[in-house]
Amino acid sequence: MISSSLRLARTSMLALFLAAGALAAPVMAQDAVPAAEAPAAEAAPVAPETVVATVGGAPITEADLSFAAEDLTQELSQMPEEQRKPFLLRVLIDMKVMAKAGQDEGMAETPLFQQRLAYLKDRALRRAYFADTIANSVTEEAVRAEYDKFVADFVPADEIRASHILVPTEEEANAVKTALDGGADFATLAKEKSIDPGAANGGDLGFFGPGMMVAPFEAAAFALTDVGQVSAPVQSQFGWHVIKLEEKRQSSAPAFEQVASQLQQQLLMATFDKTVARLMDGVAIDIPDAALKAAVDSQTETDAAGATAQ
Repeated sequence: MISSSLRLARTSMLALFLAAGALAAPVMAQDAVPAAEAPAAEAAPVAPETVVATVGGAPITEADLSFAAEDLTQELSQMPEEQRKPFLLRVLIDMKVMAKAGQDEGMAETPLFQQRLAYLKDRALRRAYFADTIANSVTEEAVRAEYDKFVADFVPADEIRASHILVPTEEEANAVKTALDGGADFATLAKEKSIDPGAANGGDLGFFGPGMMVAPFEAAAFALTDVGQVSAPVQSQFGWHVIKLEEKRQSSAPAFEQVASQLQQQLLMATFDKTVARLMDGVAIDIPDAALKAAVDSQTETDAAGATAQ
C-alpha cells in the first residue's frame, strides 16, 4: 500500500490516462468479436485535424476534443456517452470565446500569463512523454509476462466453504446445535432461524480463506476438520454462530483476466519510476529554502521506499 502523498500525486497521471483511454486495458482473446458477429465494415477513424466547429473563424478539431476530455475525465464519467462530445464542444466554444476576449484585453502579454503558459507547456510535454515513452511500453505481452511471474510465485492457501446459522443469543444457538445433533437439516434450519441475510440460501457463505472473516468465526470454522462437521456455538460481534464445514480446498492463482488491470498498473508505475530515475540521474537541483529542501528530500525517500516495497 503506497501512503506517500508525493507518490499518490505522481500516480494521478496514471489515473488520468486510464480513465481517458490513453492506456487501454490488455486485450483478451475472449474480448474479440467473433467473425460471425463482426460488422461488415468498420467506420474509418477520425483524423485529429478534422474540424468539428469554427468559432469566429478559429477551428475546433477532433484533437481539441481529446485534449479537453483528458482535463474533464471526472465530469465525463458522470454523463451518458452520447452527451459527452456535445458537452466537450460546448466547453471548447466557451474557451475560444473567452480566450479571444482575454487576447483582446492584452492578458496574453502579462508576466503571470507567460509563466502559466510555460507551466502548461511543460505539463503537456510531460503528458505526451508519459503516453509515448512509458505507457506505450506496457504492452499486453509485458503484462502477461508479469502474470507468469505472479503465478510462478503464487503460494496456495487453505480455503473452506462453510454455512452458518446466526442467532442473537447463546440460548438460541444452543437450541440450534441440539436440533442439528438430533438430525435437523442445516439449510432448512438456517432459513427458519438465522438472522443473517444469507439465510435464504441455507446460510452458505461460499469459499473463504484466512483473514476474510471476523476472528472468532474464522477460528471456529478453520478448526473444523471433517466435511459435514458442525461447530459448537461461537460468539462474534454479530451474534452467535453455529457453523457447518461444507468443503475444503487449496486456493489457486486467479485467472489472468481477474488481475490484468492491477498488474498493468503496477508495471506502468514501475516503468514510470525507472524512467524518472534515469532522467533525474546527473540533473542538478537547487532548493534555496533549507526547510523546504529537507521536506522534499524526506518525501522523495518515502516515495523511493514505497516503490521498493512493491
